[in-house]
Amino acid sequence: MLAPVACIGSGLIGRSWAIVFARAGHEVRLWDAKPEASEAARAFCAEVLPELEQLGLIDCTATDALARIHTASTLEEALDGAIHVQESTFENLVIKREIFARLDAVAAPETVLASSSSALLPSAISEGLKGRARVMVNHPINPSYLVPAAELVPAPWTDKSLINRTAEMLRAAGMQPIVMTKEIDGFVMNRMQGALLHEAFRLVAGGYASAEDVDIGIREGLALRWSFMGPFETIDLNAPGGVRDYVGRYAGVYENLAGQPAADWQGKVLDQIEADRRVALPQEKLSERQAWRDRRLMALADHKRRAANEIGD
Repeated sequence: MLAPVACIGSGLIGRSWAIVFARAGHEVRLWDAKPEASEAARAFCAEVLPELEQLGLIDCTATDALARIHTASTLEEALDGAIHVQESTFENLVIKREIFARLDAVAAPETVLASSSSALLPSAISEGLKGRARVMVNHPINPSYLVPAAELVPAPWTDKSLINRTAEMLRAAGMQPIVMTKEIDGFVMNRMQGALLHEAFRLVAGGYASAEDVDIGIREGLALRWSFMGPFETIDLNAPGGVRDYVGRYAGVYENLAGQPAADWQGKVLDQIEADRRVALPQEKLSERQAWRDRRLMALADHKRRAANEIGD
């Protein structure tokens, strides 16, 4: 069994990380300020792991992976001997700073302290900590055991060798780290997603398309290519002469679009979008649809793996 990993915070994000690290062979210690949350997280893992095994999405048995996941009664127990701490508590800077102060005081000096934060900068989380050089953000897309991209974001004072060590650990666990060289608000994925959401809200607010039609444009259009290649490879393949040819043909079009102001996400447009979504999916069906999403992602991961073997990456 590989060196222990502590998952601090056992909600949606923490339980997903537990599966990632356990399937890779790490002992995983789940700890939460609410003990029942850790027990619930382990129960979730017990439910999901057999389906992952059935689809061939883990390189071990579900029983073996689950046997590596334990609940810890204290923070000290969770951190004992851990080489990596993955914090997934509430997205609140005060809470983050409090928990990281505790982590820094208890964890061994060589232990990496990583936050799953989707928006808080690692410099804000770690400022003033004695061990701030080992603090970074490791931000996943949920559920991380099905979506392999994760953003590694350093503070200005983060030890680069620890970023590299964490990137290698993630790759060994089946993840695809985005290794950022410096921090910026929104990191990479939320900045890209935010640009898309601004345009989506603008199109609905202007009466150009419904929320469902915008979703169709992504679901049945752009996302089909984006499921196996990124935007730069997409445009490189979308002009006879490659990326420079594409820019020469279409840069002016996109420059004109970029001049538009940011969309308003509040008020009437939000009322309209929410109403459209609740017609498509009642509020009480959200969790059921989340489970459907995860099963579809499992099927997509299985397909992409088989296609890569048969067609090539």
